[in-house]
Amino acid sequence: MSTGRTEMGHLAGLAACLSLIAAPVQAQDVMHEAPQAEPPAAQDSPAARPNFLIVILDDIGFTDLGAYGSEMRTPNIDAQAERGLMFSGFRVGPTCAPTRAMLMTGVDSHLTGVPTLEHLMLPEHLGQPGYEGALNTRVATIAEHLSAAGYASLITGKWHLGRTPTSLPSARGFERSFILDSSGADNWEHRTYLPHYTHAQWWEDGAPVESLPDDFYSSAFLVDRMISYLDEVAPDQPFLSVVSFQANHIPVQAPREYVERYDGVYDAGWEALALERHAAAIRLGLVRDGAPMPALPEGLRRWSDLSPQEQRLSAMSRQVAAGMLEAADHHFGRLVAHLRETGRYENTVIVVLSDNGAEFNSPDRSRAFLGWLALQGYSRDPDRLGERGTYAWIGPEWAAASTSPLSMFKFHAAEGGVRVPLVISGPGVSAAGIAPAFAHVADIAPTLLDLAGAAPVEGREAFTGRSLAPLLSGAADRVYGPDEAIGFEMSGQSALYLGDYKLTRNMPPHGDRRWRLFNLADDPGETRDLSDAEPALLAQMMAAYQAYEHRVGVLPVPADYDAQSRLDAMGWRAFYARNAWVIWLSGLVVMGMLGGGAALVLRRRRG
Repeated sequence: MSTGRTEMGHLAGLAACLSLIAAPVQAQDVMHEAPQAEPPAAQDSPAARPNFLIVILDDIGFTDLGAYGSEMRTPNIDAQAERGLMFSGFRVGPTCAPTRAMLMTGVDSHLTGVPTLEHLMLPEHLGQPGYEGALNTRVATIAEHLSAAGYASLITGKWHLGRTPTSLPSARGFERSFILDSSGADNWEHRTYLPHYTHAQWWEDGAPVESLPDDFYSSAFLVDRMISYLDEVAPDQPFLSVVSFQANHIPVQAPREYVERYDGVYDAGWEALALERHAAAIRLGLVRDGAPMPALPEGLRRWSDLSPQEQRLSAMSRQVAAGMLEAADHHFGRLVAHLRETGRYENTVIVVLSDNGAEFNSPDRSRAFLGWLALQGYSRDPDRLGERGTYAWIGPEWAAASTSPLSMFKFHAAEGGVRVPLVISGPGVSAAGIAPAFAHVADIAPTLLDLAGAAPVEGREAFTGRSLAPLLSGAADRVYGPDEAIGFEMSGQSALYLGDYKLTRNMPPHGDRRWRLFNLADDPGETRDLSDAEPALLAQMMAAYQAYEHRVGVLPVPADYDAQSRLDAMGWRAFYARNAWVIWLSGLVVMGMLGGGAALVLRRRRG
């Protein structure tokens, strides 16, 4: 169903608009090469090879899943954690696109063409090797690798790796695809969620989609479409299935029945939730006993700073987020049930992960965005929040609670931005509880290829990730040695891991561009900077990080680079460009009203 807005709709939001305007990814730097596990011999029968289901959650914090200690109900994902392994040391990129590039290719994001969000790409970087702005053809996707080995490859949901003829999934090994090419969209309608985009563009098998069903809700629809694609696959053909949910990306939206299940749960505020999550992480063994509790980033509010009305809206926004995740879990459960009904479940490896930490953005700090929101007719009524026509977000304080006991959130190189849940289950995976070993998103593609007994296609970039198969089977307790350095970078957000240590730099909006050193084994919340106490280690890790940048071709950003300010400015320009006529008309109306009022006053004085 198309939801284009008429000029009368624009004018309906005019008064509100006028008042508002006036007022990883991850890559690795292998310093000492560890022995690589030999791939298993190819199976004689295609039916004996495992199927693969990758489920991508969007903006889910480290402790947001039930199995990771959350109050949010995710029983279907939790069942996979019991069936297999849940990782406590899995890292991704600070934002979605670089993570997805590495997930799909097994290669460092700077070699894929998608090293950062398209909105953050500097003009002087765009088009340079590795900075093409869309998935380049020097890398192969896991779908291309597996399709060459006889797999059917299918994908539904967010893609965000380009919309060019060579970067859409239909050109990258996926036989069937129904995808969104931008960073997000409305969950109820065929409608964009940011002024940066003119519309939300969905594609099916490489062709633009003009309308969505009247009963569209993203999580339900994406699973329905995947089930229909799976039904087209011959029973004896192995498959790769990728379902990329919009949950819990902005706008946070969910059916009312799910939202109401969390009435009263968040009334105590984000500090209380962060403490609960911290305690749960220790109890479950996700972090060591005694791990320090990180403070809220500087400049964030305390729950007590909010008025009762603000608390109500904020708590309801968090309820909507909880309902959105539970709804996604429910529909994931429907997909698992379908696999059972068709006899495919027992031979399917299931991978569930988040693309980065919890979303921290509060769009209401931008008058330009609020002006756009008003013109779109979106409601923020707490009594309806989550429903069609409403728009919610959780903000940085709730995001910090979602990543507790870690620090910060999405968009930053701190652990809360890049350390996320990963659950892997199915054939070849031992049910061994928590896997504390370091792993990163570029490891997924080589792992699946290893489990399939397939060789990578020739002539493309080699994997920078490493197969986790020995760890999954229990043959090894780690695949990276303590003297191997693994780095990542995204628009200046940078880190390097070496054993228990992490060298990191966080950029604005909540970082200060300084390099710091932490021992994550003792301090996963990054509360104690060891730079002064360990100068030799600091120098060693800085040299390793610089070697990583050189090897993968990182193009540095200016010293004063501020991604948030760049996004804000871009949003304002897009808003003005698309609504200039409204702004000018509004100005004329206001000037006419002021002029008429002044004339009336003068006449009265003369009379």
